[in-house]
Amino acid sequence: MAPEPPLTAAEKAKVALLTARMCKRTLAGEHVHLGDLQRKVDRILDDATKRAEHNAR
Repeated sequence: MAPEPPLTAAEKAKVALLTARMCKRTLAGEHVHLGDLQRKVDRILDDATKRAEHNAR
């Protein structure tokens, strides 16, 4: 597994909020769709990775 990229404070807050929303949905039941929230988290991590690679050059 690749190390996580450094996140800004705003990105950390967004990921925390999305994680809380996923937990809330999970409490609603096992068959609740979480894909949309997971894609948002993945997009934030992808953007942070791209930024880290760009700054490393």
